[in-house]
Amino acid sequence: MGKRYVVIMAGGRGERFWPESRLARPKQLLPIVGDDAMLAQTIKRLEGLVEARDVFVITNIEQRDAVLQVCPQLDPAKVIGEPIGRDTAAAVGLATVLVRREDADASFAMLPADAVIHDAEGLRATLESAFAAAEANAVLATIGITAAFPATGYGYIQQGDKLNDYAGRTVYNVKRFVEKPDLTTAQRYLDSGDYFWNAGMFVFTVGALKDAFRRFLPRTFEALERVTRNPSALEEEWGNMDATSIDYGVMERSNAILTVRSELGWRDLGTWMSAGETMPRHPGGRGIATQVIAKDASGCVVYAPGKSVALIGVEEVVVVDTEDAILVMKGDR
Repeated sequence: MGKRYVVIMAGGRGERFWPESRLARPKQLLPIVGDDAMLAQTIKRLEGLVEARDVFVITNIEQRDAVLQVCPQLDPAKVIGEPIGRDTAAAVGLATVLVRREDADASFAMLPADAVIHDAEGLRATLESAFAAAEANAVLATIGITAAFPATGYGYIQQGDKLNDYAGRTVYNVKRFVEKPDLTTAQRYLDSGDYFWNAGMFVFTVGALKDAFRRFLPRTFEALERVTRNPSALEEEWGNMDATSIDYGVMERSNAILTVRSELGWRDLGTWMSAGETMPRHPGGRGIATQVIAKDASGCVVYAPGKSVALIGVEEVVVVDTEDAILVMKGDR
């Protein structure tokens, strides 16, 4: 097999984390959780798995310069700005073209830029197994996260039969993907023991993914082939690619998917309330502030670095304070 690479998707606009997150500097470029930007944390977790020079970042044109500022260790030629947003299938397809240019026999992991993962060593070991399985079987691999609670905001992967052990971990066939369930269904998934959170982390060989695009997204495949032959045609061809997710467009339609189970202390930062789950406890809830004073308050999330915040008679409220804006909202909005 060829070399291994990692491609990180970092093109989100971070609108649900306004006002801290803005178009030019969205949440993946901010230290929402921890001391470093979310993207920088993602790259740091890869140390020992791949070199920084073998990491690609797919972002958008408005954020490319900010990505290089936050992560100066990256090769600027491997930080690519999408012309316009076309969802994740186009981004994964572009990743295939970029990696194929380096090594037609390569394999690569596709990771989001903004996940919270507390077990970096476990992530590297899990990816090692996924790489080994994908390379040995010429199929598509995904990471399944052991569900910690009946989440209704995550997609799920149903585990099928055991395939084999690779790099010290057991790898299973995937029976199916399911979208965000209601609470009753999510509890049933949790009780069954064979459903896992879909973390949006994948490992592919270039050859297997090319075949999948040819079969399931032929329009996108043809556009990608034209870009492969003529790299300067990217902007012209970008609008010819299907505006769909890699989950809908490929993963859910293929019967050649493997999964590696793991825990990792993983969380998807989709909202301020979910981000609050990773923040320190304070009176009235969780958050970051100089001081939080609470009376008859509970379940609140506060993000106001350098400020004191008082919460009186409120439940499950989000308070975010930045230099030029303040957000106050119910946590379920």
